[in-house]
Amino acid sequence: MKVRTMGRHLREGSRNITRNGWMSFASMSSVAITLFILGVFLLLALNVNHIANVVERQVEIRVFVKQGVEKVEVDKLAEKLKDFSQVESVTFIPKEEGLENFKKSFGDKAYWFEGLEKENPLSDEFVVKTKDPVETEMVAERIKNLPYVESVNYAKDMIKKLFTITTMIRNVGIGFIVALAFTAMFLIANTIKLTIVARRREIEIMKLVGATNSFIRWPFFIEGLLMGGLGSVVPILLLLLGYRYLIDLVQVDLNLYFLDLLPLNPLAWQLSVLLMGIGAFIGVWGSMMSVRRFLKV
Repeated sequence: MKVRTMGRHLREGSRNITRNGWMSFASMSSVAITLFILGVFLLLALNVNHIANVVERQVEIRVFVKQGVEKVEVDKLAEKLKDFSQVESVTFIPKEEGLENFKKSFGDKAYWFEGLEKENPLSDEFVVKTKDPVETEMVAERIKNLPYVESVNYAKDMIKKLFTITTMIRNVGIGFIVALAFTAMFLIANTIKLTIVARRREIEIMKLVGATNSFIRWPFFIEGLLMGGLGSVVPILLLLLGYRYLIDLVQVDLNLYFLDLLPLNPLAWQLSVLLMGIGAFIGVWGSMMSVRRFLKV
């Protein structure tokens, strides 16, 4: 295609938006409202998934070493733990440090346990974290069979419930977002179709005077692309401003630091590209499907 011809298509596509002002405004408003709703639920689903990941990453295995085991053997056990391909990190907590942590947990009453340093009843301990939290139970069962291991604690029942809940949350979130995305596609595409249908006589006349299908399609392609892209700008701005306010409200005003929301950057770029891409795709798709009906004259 010649550069001059492409320039003509770009001009015509842009002019069509202003020529059909109210219909174009209706189409872009439909894009904006639908993408705003989709964006709200997308932000919610992403943050719920993020929080679920944070909770899962806190799952750990506590490995207690038998009393009286020599340091050499403890070091060998540490090496065996690190050899597991599923293990991400292994942290050694000597029983002296464990006793200090235990005493600190009682705050003002720590003096109750003075004198235990001479006959420390605690065991040396390893804290093991897996690369994939789902593999925690499998790794814990294998660790039980290693020599010099007294016991393994990983809150088995609680972990099973946790993974069941987080998996359900992810599946429900994904299903809801997919359903809402398809709904958005049909709502926006049908609104854009009305814009094209209102100009069917224009398409039929162009076809009768000898214009090729591609010559007719290109301006409508540009028009749909612009309507979808421009219609996504307002919801993106509103969502990012609202999300920034929400982060400040949760972490600064309410001091809810345990509610770990996704940071604005790079989420802002990801959300912007995604919504603008969806808007542009639906705009083009709606235009092309509508024009196609009137090319057979």
